[in-house]
Amino acid sequence: MEKYVQVENVQMTFDTKKGPFVALRDINLNIAQGEFITLIGHSGCGKSTLLNLVAGLTVPSTGAMLCAGREIAGPGPERGVVFQNHSLLPWLTCFENVHLAVERVFARTENSAAMKKRTQEALALVGLTHAEHKYPHEISGGMKQRVGIARALSMQPKVLLMDEPFGALDALTRAHLQDELMKIAAETQSTVIMVTHDVDEAVLLSDRIVMMTNGPAATIGEILAVNLPRPRERLALANNPKYHEYRGAVLDFLYRRQLRPAA
Repeated sequence: MEKYVQVENVQMTFDTKKGPFVALRDINLNIAQGEFITLIGHSGCGKSTLLNLVAGLTVPSTGAMLCAGREIAGPGPERGVVFQNHSLLPWLTCFENVHLAVERVFARTENSAAMKKRTQEALALVGLTHAEHKYPHEISGGMKQRVGIARALSMQPKVLLMDEPFGALDALTRAHLQDELMKIAAETQSTVIMVTHDVDEAVLLSDRIVMMTNGPAATIGEILAVNLPRPRERLALANNPKYHEYRGAVLDFLYRRQLRPAA
């Protein structure tokens, strides 16, 4: 597969009152178009920092970042971001929150009817057509997160970047949205890079799991290819020996080879 997102010899150093703080070092990662990648590791290992670098929200201290052969020099509509906090504007309806993103990207090339259709299609993709006129305070946490996903998808990004998007949700809602995300990724053929702390989530969703060493000066410790057929069904995987093998490999890395540092 061709390289689509390229991270080459990246280091990220922050200036602090105590001096330079090296968050990431020697990061090399190539991601193919349509691939689903998860980043996993203990708190403070730089997962979100790496995601922010790919999003263009921060610029690496050294190294190169490329998307579709072009330098990542800042945020761009080809890279949609979904945060753990849905970040919806409370005074706008679900439709208006998504439409705002659509306008930012397509106002110069599409008329109002086309942008309205694009907004409605994004909400339909996450199953929220019935809630398009509701305000954030009128819907559940899971629904808010779906609006955030719809907002990112409405821009038709080539890369979907997700920073623990289900971390604050209850287990049943989280499982439902994981299943929805797998369907959406298959339908849109988007490249997905997702930060998670959840080993089962990583194995269920990923084509490859990128395991980070502990910070500071964190780097990629190991990359695990998850060769489970798609579409994936969580109940069937519960008795799949390969699933448990992958799960065990990630747990071994995290809790035996990367012991959590003392507080």
